[in-house]
Amino acid sequence: MNTPRNAGRELPRLEVRSIDYVPREERHGKIWHQGPFWFTGNFVFLTMMVGFTGPSMGLGTLWSMLAVVIGAGFGTIFMALHANQGPKMGLPQMIQSRAQFGSRGAIVPFAATVFVYIGFIVFGVILVTQAIQLVLPGSKGFWYPTLVVVSIIVAVVGYDLLHFVQRWLTYVLIATFAIVTFLAFTALPQASATPMPTNWDTTAFLVQLSLAAGYNISYSVYVSDYSRYLPEDAPSGKLIFWTYLGAAGSAVWLMSLGAMLATYIPGADGIVALVTTGNHLFPGFGVFVVMIGAAAQLSVTGVNCYGAMLTGISAVDGFRPVRPTLGLRVAGLSLVGVASIVISLSLPEAYMTSFNGFVLLMLYFLIPWTAVNLVDFYAVRKGEYSISEIFNPQGIYGRWAWQGILSYAAAFLSMIPFFSLPFYIGPAAEALGGADVAFLPGLLVGGGLYYLLTQNSHARTTATANRA
Repeated sequence: MNTPRNAGRELPRLEVRSIDYVPREERHGKIWHQGPFWFTGNFVFLTMMVGFTGPSMGLGTLWSMLAVVIGAGFGTIFMALHANQGPKMGLPQMIQSRAQFGSRGAIVPFAATVFVYIGFIVFGVILVTQAIQLVLPGSKGFWYPTLVVVSIIVAVVGYDLLHFVQRWLTYVLIATFAIVTFLAFTALPQASATPMPTNWDTTAFLVQLSLAAGYNISYSVYVSDYSRYLPEDAPSGKLIFWTYLGAAGSAVWLMSLGAMLATYIPGADGIVALVTTGNHLFPGFGVFVVMIGAAAQLSVTGVNCYGAMLTGISAVDGFRPVRPTLGLRVAGLSLVGVASIVISLSLPEAYMTSFNGFVLLMLYFLIPWTAVNLVDFYAVRKGEYSISEIFNPQGIYGRWAWQGILSYAAAFLSMIPFFSLPFYIGPAAEALGGADVAFLPGLLVGGGLYYLLTQNSHARTTATANRA
């Protein structure tokens, strides 16, 4: 294996690339770094709040945890499989979608992805502000813009700084939340003097499972962004393993902790529940825990700003070619920041209902994309793409690739009967008592139809790509 020129560097440097290809001589990093990156990337307040769902619907604590394990374990499979695309193609995650949808057709998953990124920024900023206000004064009108600006600065520096911060936060998070988890399983039951609930509710179990699965599947749109600088011959198995271990491990841990907190501190939001639990060790420790969690949430807000910028530039480039300069990155990040601040300030105080609906909407829009993208990479083209043609609107991938667009649309339509939202419950979901398992038909229809539609054309396209 050739050693990349930057293989030994450790200190973060200002990133000069965005949606463009990362040349082999600039590849660097270690495969195992994907583990801590995705551990911290998923170890945030928002992840913990997903675990509140089961107990809040009357599901027993252990049943809620089982739903989390199954859901997060299943959803992370799809997320982790995308990690292999980064070093193989040297491109951000979403611009690869041009091979399945066309340079302009990819605007469909691009729009859904920007929605996901901004949604995570919004809820992240709200939670970090709540944490900071425990120790510092300042209104939402001050802290929301301040936190967004800090996140943008991190995102401007880019890839190396994001990896550096995420990696070192992992050790602090493990040490701090190990104590909180111990307290949640010991001090909280003792303080309540009531046995752990064992109630079974089929609908609540399926809702918790679906939310956990959808939440981790939503990370699929991030993955190649943070593996694309690795050497091209990075072992696929190890790369997928470390990505899966980090993302699934943190999700199962934090969602399960959320289930415990919701069981023994019913009605409390995530911040209050962590403070209450931490203070069982000594007064003030709960606030310390929350501040560590806020640091991780703010770091991930930088990750979301970075991803939104990459996807937004990719969308614009599909209609009007742009030079991926530092100035363009800053402009893209600024637009993302303004939109996030406006939406954050407009949300009601009771944002948990909005958050649960947001997670389900992420599931609906991203499941068809991940099914099409993974089938194309692993089953249709088997990792063989022409990078130059991805940037050529007149090239072999075209402007509008009907196979990908039709498969996405069919998958989305197949999910509608299974939707379970505050404003709409599909007939299949209603028959299941309100439970939402829309991800199953979405994956099967999206991936299966795309595979069938591309069987007559993929060989010719792949051969042309190999000559390009």
